[in-house]
Amino acid sequence: MGRARGGAGGREIRLARGNDVGTTDWTELAPNPPLYLFAPRDEALRREYEAGFALPDIFPVNSVGIVTTHDQFAISWTDEEAAAKVERLLATGSEAEARAIWRLCAQDQWRYDRARRDLADGSWRRRIEPVLYRPFDKRVTVFDGAVAVNRRVRVMRHMLAGPNTGLCVGRAGQVVGSDEWDVVFASRNITDLNLFRRGGNCLFPLWLYPRNGDRGAGRAREANLAPDFIAAMSAALGLAFRPGGADGAGSAFGPDDVFHYLYAVLHSPEYRRRYAPFLKSDFPRAPLTGDRALFARLARLGARLATLHALDVEGEDPPAFPRAGGNLVEKVRYAPPRAGAPGRVRINAAQYFEGVSPESWAFSVGGYRPAEKWLRDRRDRRLSFDDIARYRRICAALAATPRIMADIDRAIDAHGGWPLTGAAAESPPA
Repeated sequence: MGRARGGAGGREIRLARGNDVGTTDWTELAPNPPLYLFAPRDEALRREYEAGFALPDIFPVNSVGIVTTHDQFAISWTDEEAAAKVERLLATGSEAEARAIWRLCAQDQWRYDRARRDLADGSWRRRIEPVLYRPFDKRVTVFDGAVAVNRRVRVMRHMLAGPNTGLCVGRAGQVVGSDEWDVVFASRNITDLNLFRRGGNCLFPLWLYPRNGDRGAGRAREANLAPDFIAAMSAALGLAFRPGGADGAGSAFGPDDVFHYLYAVLHSPEYRRRYAPFLKSDFPRAPLTGDRALFARLARLGARLATLHALDVEGEDPPAFPRAGGNLVEKVRYAPPRAGAPGRVRINAAQYFEGVSPESWAFSVGGYRPAEKWLRDRRDRRLSFDDIARYRRICAALAATPRIMADIDRAIDAHGGWPLTGAAAESPPA
């Protein structure tokens, strides 16, 4: 072996004797746009993957989540706490006093005097809104530029104008540190940029509302779906697209069907494994299918997942909370099942949730383990009746999710497996 000296501290670099450009086993790369990655990739698989539609090409109106710039002030647990914070800010006599209470944003984005002036008329009380802060973790903010500074109004207003569902996806899947791509979730509310670990959440709302639409009216909205994508899906399925929703007879498909089909595909374990190298660096791409029965089955499974993740429904066998007490979250610990006893999540020495499986405890969304993080974020707080009910729903949703994901793969396998192909079926969806 030859030696070359270099680096800090006189480190030695050993060079293999006799190797040169001609004897080195090189791998030829052909970097492709738009990322021009200098890494070996299966080019046939890349072409298969890139035949799908990127999410921004499906949902034209999208943006990253809100950035309050000072969560300690702008993010609260309840409507009452959010209102109390604004009232306290208005009662302060100086900026120094306010900054002694909260870690507030730098002056180049938020100014104390201007915020107090803008909040003085009290109209902010009509803008107290729920925000999906972390997976399954809904908090409260005042959706006003004097409180939540970067609100992404162009997109977020559609989540506030009426009933809506948003697809939350992280652009760079590898940054959250999960072994498998898992930066996807569903929300009924506005969302925070840091929904996923290390940030980067982008929200794709399903419905767009006119600016003069009344909150909750549910009228005059239109689907946030690109015409090119809808035309391609309609051609693949041999079905008409109904902007207001499918008729239930299998002769057409609607916006909700599209959303739920996509949600199922993005939760397919085989999709995540098959396209893992490509999911690391950009928004995922979704394939089309020409199999109506498969499309219908995936749409149903995706709908079940989305309603569970939004906590609209309660999953099967939620854990029990058997012991009364002060409900104070002191130290969160997990005890796996043993000797016939079910898994328990302790919140203090006396109280626990019983019936939480190791799989539910370890399940990851966006780099977070929600069953653990949701409780740890509430350390030193007392769980209310609603908090306990919500955590039970979270654990039930986490228990159901892997089973539904497996059902998604079984459905795809039963209809020919990957890649998703096939001409439009003649029969209506099964």
